[in-house]
Amino acid sequence: MIQADLAFVGGHVHIGDAARSRAGGVAVRAGRIIAVGEDAVRGALGPHSEVIDLHGRLLIAGFQDAHVHPIQGGLEMAACDLSDAYTADEYLRRIRTYADANPTAEWITGGGWAMEAFPGGLPTRRAVDAVVPDRPLYLPNRDHHGAWVNSRALELAGITAETPDPPDGRIERDEYGQPTGMLQEGAADLVARFVPRPTREQLREALLRAQALLHSYGITAWQDAAVGTGLGQADALGTYRDAAASGELTARVRGALWWRRGHGLEQLDELRDRRASADIGRFRAATIKIMLDGVAENHTAAMLAPYLDGCGAPGCGHGDPAHVLGTSGMSFIDPEALNAYVTELDRVGFQVHFHALGDRDVREALNAVAAARTANGWSAQRHHLAHLQVVHPEDIPRFRMLGAGANIQPLWAAHEPQLDELTIPYLGAERAAWQYPFGALLRAGATLVGGSDWPVTSADPVAGIHVAVNRILPGADA
Repeated sequence: MIQADLAFVGGHVHIGDAARSRAGGVAVRAGRIIAVGEDAVRGALGPHSEVIDLHGRLLIAGFQDAHVHPIQGGLEMAACDLSDAYTADEYLRRIRTYADANPTAEWITGGGWAMEAFPGGLPTRRAVDAVVPDRPLYLPNRDHHGAWVNSRALELAGITAETPDPPDGRIERDEYGQPTGMLQEGAADLVARFVPRPTREQLREALLRAQALLHSYGITAWQDAAVGTGLGQADALGTYRDAAASGELTARVRGALWWRRGHGLEQLDELRDRRASADIGRFRAATIKIMLDGVAENHTAAMLAPYLDGCGAPGCGHGDPAHVLGTSGMSFIDPEALNAYVTELDRVGFQVHFHALGDRDVREALNAVAAARTANGWSAQRHHLAHLQVVHPEDIPRFRMLGAGANIQPLWAAHEPQLDELTIPYLGAERAAWQYPFGALLRAGATLVGGSDWPVTSADPVAGIHVAVNRILPGADA
């Protein structure tokens, strides 16, 4: 009889089957489950087995986070971390404190501020110039789709009133056309390219810092949703390879390699080489991350119909940003080109992970999966769409039809100021009702997977489950 190294007894073990059945214990040897149930576990015990008494508590399998940015989160934890503050005054106080405590820092970096702390979600360079006038400052917001910069950073990057908006972003400007200090989407890269890259050791420390946090929440596996130089971040592929080879990586990790949206299939050979180099220990990188649009709060999520003004109708005079009326967001990749890219990626064995937040790019991502299925037949690649804030009802059945996974971030599906003040008024009642349709997707037979998108929101999976079920934030009144 094979004897267990480790056994859990005296509690309830969640089996994970459709019947939601429970067992009285579980035994493990060499990292593998060898017995389930009270009697079977008792028979697997030997004189050297470690036995842990659950004292009536529930034992469940480790959580897997299907969309997270650990290294970015780990870096921000060690920099000017604004993620647990909520007012403009507190942000400025923390920035000043961090700058004073780090007088030799060439740049002030970090981030995690909330858009609802500022009118229209738009902080200004003038406010932060009073705190950090002498060094460049670059602070992405909580969703990492925009960055707050000071005048020194704009000067260093050469951004003036004459600088055109990039195709995939927007420079916020005042009434005179001058940059205000808020850069949306791809415009943030105009400054991010000048921010010093973290060292190899800093990236290693960030991964280990993040891994410890994720493990503390019971997360034992995750998908890093952007491994590459996208979103102004450092390429972490080497960090994961090193940690996997040394044994410091104690989670199972799937890396989603960043698709450079200004390029086409000429990058495929490089991506295949990166995939081949990353099959080490607990790490794999056989997924491609394609970012199709932005976010609804800054009106860059791609919509089938234009955004409204702040009262749901044109011209109500609420001082809405000039870019809102008549715009439908941004699609970063031409849909016909996307079809070709996804078809070829599917053919050579890549899973595709889409960032698709608005209903237009949800549809375009599904169209691309359909094109791949038509060209290549049904493959083993489990393509999936992440975020899914607004999904047109006609597209919900297509997830099951195409075998496309719905990668949801449940903590977003609750009323809070960013949703209520910066999103719903610009969507209108009908589209607002289409947001985060988890139940409709599940009833239609879609496969749902959950991700936190940390550091955008908390990595705590129990909090995410709470919001997915109850649609209120933990601790909030119903």
